[in-house]
Amino acid sequence: MVKELVFVWENFGPIHADRCEAVARYFAGKLSVIGIELASKSEVYEWESVPGVGFVKETLFQGRSIEAVGVWPRLFRTLKVCFRHRSAVFFLCHYEHPATFLTAIALRICGKRVIVMNISKYDDNKRILLREIGKSVFYLPYCAAIASGDRGRDYLRFLGIPEQKIAINYNAVSLGRIRRLAAVPPAPDGPAHSERHFTIVARLVPKKNLFVAIEAYWIYRRGARAARPLYICGSGELESALKRRVQELGLVEDIIFTGFLQTEETCRYLGKTLALLLPSIEEQYGNVVIEAQALNIPVIVSENCGARDRLVRNGVNGFVVEPDNPEGMAFFMSMLSEDEALWTRMANAVPRFSPGGDVGQFAEAVASLVQPEPLPSD
Repeated sequence: MVKELVFVWENFGPIHADRCEAVARYFAGKLSVIGIELASKSEVYEWESVPGVGFVKETLFQGRSIEAVGVWPRLFRTLKVCFRHRSAVFFLCHYEHPATFLTAIALRICGKRVIVMNISKYDDNKRILLREIGKSVFYLPYCAAIASGDRGRDYLRFLGIPEQKIAINYNAVSLGRIRRLAAVPPAPDGPAHSERHFTIVARLVPKKNLFVAIEAYWIYRRGARAARPLYICGSGELESALKRRVQELGLVEDIIFTGFLQTEETCRYLGKTLALLLPSIEEQYGNVVIEAQALNIPVIVSENCGARDRLVRNGVNGFVVEPDNPEGMAFFMSMLSEDEALWTRMANAVPRFSPGGDVGQFAEAVASLVQPEPLPSD
C-alpha cells in the first residue's frame, strides 16, 4: 500500500517547494511527501536552494552542482535513497539523463510505480523521426506522466504514454507566495498605471529572444509620448552582447539590467509592472507568466510559450505575438502604456485565468494518478 510520494528533482528552487507543499497539504494525514534534491547547486539556475515546509527534503550532494556529479555516483545515491522508501510512488524529472533512466528501470523491476514529470511539447524544436523513436524508449519504464499543458500532453502521447495516464499542470507556482513576496496589492490596485514599467524575467540565453524584445522596445520608445522603462531581470551568456545592443540603440537610460534576482526581489519588480514581456523562440511553459498573473499583470507572450494555452487569452488578459514580430510587440506595448482603461480591464480579467497556474492544480494532477490505489485509512 502506498504510504509516501517521492519527488526527485536535480535542484530545489522555490517552485519545487511550492509543489511539494501543495501535495503535502492535499494528502495531509494520508500520505507523506518526500522531496529528493540531487544537488544543492545548479549551473543553470542561480536560485537559492530552499528548505521544505510540510514535507521532508533530502539533498544527496551538498555544496555541489549536479553537473559536477558523474553518472554512477548520481545513480547509486539516487537508488539508495529511493529504496529506503519502500511504500512509495516515485515522480522523476529529467527522463533523458542515463541515471534517471536506470533509476526508473530499477524501480519498475522492483514493482514500484514510477511517474515522469516533463515540460516538453512537440513544437519546441524541429523533430526528427528516428530521434523521437529513440526518445520514446526512455519513457518505457514509466506507468504515467504529468505534462505542463495541452501541447505537452499531446507530445507525451506521441511518445507512447497512453492519454488516460497523462495528467497536466506540472508547471505550477504558489500564487499566495508570490503575492506575499510582492508586498503590494494586485493590479489594478497598487502602483498607479502611470508609475508602472515593463519587465522581462528570463535567463539571458538565445531561446528567450531578447534581441527582438530590445528591438520592440526601441520601436515603442520612438513613438511613445512618455516611454516607460524596461527592466530585464536575469543573467546569462548573452548579457554583454545585449548591453552592447542597448548602447548602440541609445537606450542605456531606458533599459535597465538588474542581474539575476531571487524570487522575493523579482516579485517586487513584478508588483510595479505594467506588463510582462516573454517573446521566446522556444518556451516549454514560462513559469514567470504564472508569477505575473498572481499579481494580475497582463502579459505579452510569444505564441511558442506553453503557458499561453490555458492562461492567456489574446485581447482579454494579455496579447500573443509571433516571436519574429517586434513591430507587433511594440504595438501592444503602446496600447497598454497609453490606454489605462484597456490595461485596467485586462488586469481585472486575469483572475479568471490565474488559478489555472496555482500549485493546487499540480496537487490535483498528482492525486489523479495516485488515487486509483486506495489511500490509507485514518
